[in-house]
Amino acid sequence: MPVLLQTIVLLTLSNVFMTFAWYAHLRELSTRPWFVAALVSWGIALFEYLFQVPANRIGYTEYSVAQLKIIQEVITLTVFVPFAVFYLRHPLKLDYLWAALCILGAVYFVFRGELMAR
Repeated sequence: MPVLLQTIVLLTLSNVFMTFAWYAHLRELSTRPWFVAALVSWGIALFEYLFQVPANRIGYTEYSVAQLKIIQEVITLTVFVPFAVFYLRHPLKLDYLWAALCILGAVYFVFRGELMAR
């Protein structure tokens, strides 16, 4: 499997856990004390790191840290928007599109050296 695909798959899995760790408590544990939510989130975040660390180690064999970060940000937005809309029941906003366009600009600038070399 190509390094980029391995990195994307692992970072996507990591991001799903991260999103739940960071935001699911707002819906599921809103009546519980914050430290309960923090402990539950911490437990979920363990699984995030079990995917994120190997993803970055694999990705770093071919990509720079900046490129890995931008890949992560693209995945974050791709995971977060459906989570916010379907799980947290927030309305879909045009602002998500503008954010995605800004991130696409970041993708261009971070990867343009490789794009120009082809």
